[in-house]
Amino acid sequence: MSGQLKEVRNRIKSVSSTQQITKAMKMVSAAKLRRAQDAITQMRPYSQKLQEMLSNIVSSLSTDANLPLAAERAPERVLLIAITSDRGLAGAYNSNVVKLTRELIREKYSAQASRGHLTIMPLGKKGYDAFQRLNFKIESRFWHIFSNLNFETVREAAQYAQQAFLQGEYDRVELVYSQFRNAATQNFVVEPFLPIPRIAKVEGAHASDFIFEPNREKLLLELMPKILNTQVYKAMLDANASEHGARMTAMDKATENAAELLRNLKISYNRARQAAITTELTEIVSGAAALQG
Repeated sequence: MSGQLKEVRNRIKSVSSTQQITKAMKMVSAAKLRRAQDAITQMRPYSQKLQEMLSNIVSSLSTDANLPLAAERAPERVLLIAITSDRGLAGAYNSNVVKLTRELIREKYSAQASRGHLTIMPLGKKGYDAFQRLNFKIESRFWHIFSNLNFETVREAAQYAQQAFLQGEYDRVELVYSQFRNAATQNFVVEPFLPIPRIAKVEGAHASDFIFEPNREKLLLELMPKILNTQVYKAMLDANASEHGARMTAMDKATENAAELLRNLKISYNRARQAAITTELTEIVSGAAALQG
């Protein structure tokens, strides 16, 4: 009985230590989430308006001969940019990005994958490790990007994708990441990157009318790469906020589970202790009765 009590005491001590760790991690994630949420909240309207404007302009053009980043080609070679995190303990966050990427490949790019014409560029260590285990063809030069997350490092990754598209290495580039909604909700999405998507014309709708200074082609050639860089940076900020939100939620749930486990362990400990005391009392009474008899 004493061995059983010692085992329960050790488990209580272990769970208490784990609960302190998860509670501390929740607080750290909450602090990081506030900064990440502020960053994406300020960035999202600006980026979305730029993307909308760019798509409207490209859609209004009759030809894309002078706009190579908007050139439509048969998707023989595909690059998927999958944005995960560097660390775990974030619930199903990273596995959901990997799952969505695999579903996209299975439903849309299975032919390219079977021919070896599909490449995944993971941004984040967890995605890099997962896709490497799954034996996908990987572009591995930017997986560590979260170690120094800023616009300059993100621009390098975005410019690589643009240059590879211009040189014909890839015919289509898509982003797979998590859009941040709130601490408990992430929306995992696939977003077209290259070629620049065109908006389907609606019958009877007025065409967007922009005034260009200098001429339209020169202005677009200058603005296109900058807007595309901003699109990737926005996706990275979304993913960063989603990661901290998912980790805060996961650690909060873990703390609650530890509290419930502690409660059950203490009940078990008290029952075992009462049983031990009862046994000892019974033995004392039985011994006294034997002596009197």
